[in-house]
Amino acid sequence: MSTAADILILSNGPGELTTWVRPVLEAIRSQNSDRHKDLRISLILSPCPHATGKEVEIGRSLLGINRVQGSQHFWKFLLLGKTAQNWDWREKGLVLFLGGDQAFTPIIARRLGYQSIVYGEWDIRWWRWVDQFAVMKPEIISRIPDLYASKCTVIGDLMADVTSSPTLEEIKPYSLLQPPLTELIALLPGSKMAKLAQGVPLTLAIAEYIHQRRPQTQFIIPVAPTVEVSTIAQLANPEYNPVVNYFPGVAADLQQIGDQFMLQTKTGLQVYLYTPHPAYSLLSRCCFAVTTVGANTAQLGALAIPMAVLLPSYQLDAMRSWDGIPGILANLPGVGGLMARGINRAALWYIQRTGKLLAWPNIWAGSEIVPEFSGRLRPEFIGDRILEYLQNPHRLETISDRLRQVRGQPGAAQKLANMVVEMFES
Repeated sequence: MSTAADILILSNGPGELTTWVRPVLEAIRSQNSDRHKDLRISLILSPCPHATGKEVEIGRSLLGINRVQGSQHFWKFLLLGKTAQNWDWREKGLVLFLGGDQAFTPIIARRLGYQSIVYGEWDIRWWRWVDQFAVMKPEIISRIPDLYASKCTVIGDLMADVTSSPTLEEIKPYSLLQPPLTELIALLPGSKMAKLAQGVPLTLAIAEYIHQRRPQTQFIIPVAPTVEVSTIAQLANPEYNPVVNYFPGVAADLQQIGDQFMLQTKTGLQVYLYTPHPAYSLLSRCCFAVTTVGANTAQLGALAIPMAVLLPSYQLDAMRSWDGIPGILANLPGVGGLMARGINRAALWYIQRTGKLLAWPNIWAGSEIVPEFSGRLRPEFIGDRILEYLQNPHRLETISDRLRQVRGQPGAAQKLANMVVEMFES
């Protein structure tokens, strides 16, 4: 790859940027420097119902990205081939799909005259027009026509690589925490407002309940890169967030000591806000985590951290980031709130009736390794379940062992990087 070339990465949401794009970028850039010294990597984002609005900022922070274009300019690029800043394109190049709609890949690759690789987590499409597929499991290949099977390479799960990155922050103590960190619990209330509005007060209420019974336990919120500390503080204030009123006594004030922050309730509970990202070094010290559904569960699973996964339903009209037609209906002017309540109520009924698994480790295993809770959750009920685990360390170790077994072996990102290099060299 010594000649000048372009790699165009197609992606969309914050989860894909963190769990797919980041490790693949680092694997590509870790190749011999002479092989990529003239390599230019561009990131183009497509619209995503789960977007936070800070995807461009996240993309620019990733190691090895040279250019980033936001999703608001995507359709013009797809239809007309024009970027917002009139990017130039080199003669030699590759389109790499890491999130969004796979159909975008052959369209863009054909227009640029580039080869293409699609990463397929659960399925792959457009076999005739995509040059190569990197797939998570062999079963994906068995579901496509034999004629195209030779295009596929099994590389494993990219999510297994998110915590084995060579660029993780150094392990260092968070000075507000009181050593030794023998019982540290992470609270991950989400990264989008619809989840945070419910997740912040609920996780604080759970922490409050545990704190009253095990005062030695410490709590920390690893703040997502798309979220401001001030936003977390507002969502713990009943004047800004009415959901706080569901949990008497959990309203919290923001405290700052130097450049570090914490939430403090009137009862003395202190929850520290950890802003460095990624937070894997500190998360690895946690004995348990309380999290919402989403990419967080994959990252915690890769770290083998036992967790309780929550899907609260205090505000059925708040969650409107559905894909496809449900997302359109939930965001209609005027009637969107009513539609959102109906859709979310039906979805919750379906999840509870069918036992559908939502946490990534449970999906990987096909059974419940970590407990999932949905509905109008009571902090006392969740807190008692967590206390049972804390009082029985062998149960925590059993969960950790099972998480290690299902998370898969790291190395998928390096295998995908090898495919990129080989495609250029061939």
